[in-house]
Amino acid sequence: MAHKVALTVVFPGITLEEESITSAGAELVKAMCFTPDDVLALAHDANAVLTGPIVPFQRDLIEKLTKCKLIASIGTGYDPIDIAAATENGICVTNVPDYCIDEVANHTMAMLLACNQKLAQLSNAVKDGKWDKVTQPTLPEISRPRFRLGGRTLGLIGFGNIARNLVPKAQAFGLKVIAYDPYVSATVAERLGVELVDLDRLLEVSDFVSVHAALTEENRHMIGLEQFKKMNPTAYFINVARGALVDEDALHTALSQGFIAGAGIDVMETEPIKPENPLLRLDNIIISPHSAQYSEEATAELWRKPLEEAARVLKGEWPRAIAFVNPQVKETFVSKWGKVAAD
Repeated sequence: MAHKVALTVVFPGITLEEESITSAGAELVKAMCFTPDDVLALAHDANAVLTGPIVPFQRDLIEKLTKCKLIASIGTGYDPIDIAAATENGICVTNVPDYCIDEVANHTMAMLLACNQKLAQLSNAVKDGKWDKVTQPTLPEISRPRFRLGGRTLGLIGFGNIARNLVPKAQAFGLKVIAYDPYVSATVAERLGVELVDLDRLLEVSDFVSVHAALTEENRHMIGLEQFKKMNPTAYFINVARGALVDEDALHTALSQGFIAGAGIDVMETEPIKPENPLLRLDNIIISPHSAQYSEEATAELWRKPLEEAARVLKGEWPRAIAFVNPQVKETFVSKWGKVAAD
């Protein structure tokens, strides 16, 4: 084989569609890597590397991948990869931004409905033998207050593919949808019947706030105590994006002191969540184990598309535009590796 593709994450039960790699005249080698040294042992001479979030691809590691033309993130996120270092070394970086869109939007809607209906609290109460107390209208029990969805407001922080997929689903329940995203034009939002507002306004008027932003160094902990205090005490907070977008200590304070009514969280800053995390002791939060992205169909896409990006690059083509994280690498790439057929 003329080329070598290295896969640094291996999970049982995953079936890889390797036809695209073999059609590019490449051999696929794979091993579960936990450290940069593991990556180098497997991929020091690889022409493309497919990786997940376990091992950070920082400059010192990237500079040792001297034959590498592509680092493909197996997922939507690529924050563990030093994009500047990859670009300087003539390495394309890709992700899979168009997988699990429907799944995450559906999970968000499920979280919203469960929070609004207080399903977790009610189910736990019934299991504790409190059937009468949660149904008698004269008792101010955990089922109160609860409001109908029609006419209430969902605020989306970030208005990318998942948020846009969510819009018609939320509108079908009668929710008004607004969004904050400084990188999206009002025209794009208006086509979906969504009003763009600033972040403070979104927090102040939304009955549900759902985060759908990519994580960057600039927006780490963008939702802190100051932001939670701007929300209504009957509002709910949902995060299915990245855990580090939220200050977890501030979230705990907001939930325990009544700044917000509850939360639905699928992602944590440290995963898996530690047993001593105080959020686990609150009854007004639903936590799922970073599972919003899962379906059998989405899983197949997640593993297939990075292999296809590797095949494209090894065949002398650019990655798909939607998946090309650093298109600014093109000039350096061509000077290092030669002209690309697509040019």
